[in-house]
Amino acid sequence: MSQPLSPRPFRVLGVQQIAIGGDDKRALSSFWGETLGIPKTGSYRSERHNVDEDILTLGEGPHAVELDLMEPVDPTRSPRVNSPALNHIGLWVDDLHAAVDWLKEQGVRVLGEISPGAAGHDVCFIHPRGNEAAPVGATGVLLELVQAPAEVIAALGASRE
Repeated sequence: MSQPLSPRPFRVLGVQQIAIGGDDKRALSSFWGETLGIPKTGSYRSERHNVDEDILTLGEGPHAVELDLMEPVDPTRSPRVNSPALNHIGLWVDDLHAAVDWLKEQGVRVLGEISPGAAGHDVCFIHPRGNEAAPVGATGVLLELVQAPAEVIAALGASRE
């Protein structure tokens, strides 16, 4: 039987993004953007994170969800944003700093520190697998926690109370 968790000082509000990787983002954009008609709303490139992505958006306002279509800048380097194809999911949280501190206390394997993400929101990643130092991972899924802006907290937080 596992230990009871301490009170959680944050709330998960909803899906912020779904990130899909491939060898060629033009093929991804052709299907998701042109075939399905999801509008492109931005792009992001980072040599440091080895990613070149098109950002598509489903919905509007605080209920919008990003669809990030990613290819590696250099396919021989890590991280390999093209594998697996469903690279990661991002979840809005109402207090990212409290979430990261609390998750670390629970033994969750947090990757790096909080930093600005592609859309300008502060983010932090949870590793898919635990290790000896932090035995809890996100059960095989790379998870991005994203600090929700005030309008998202107001729109999505009220429905979670």
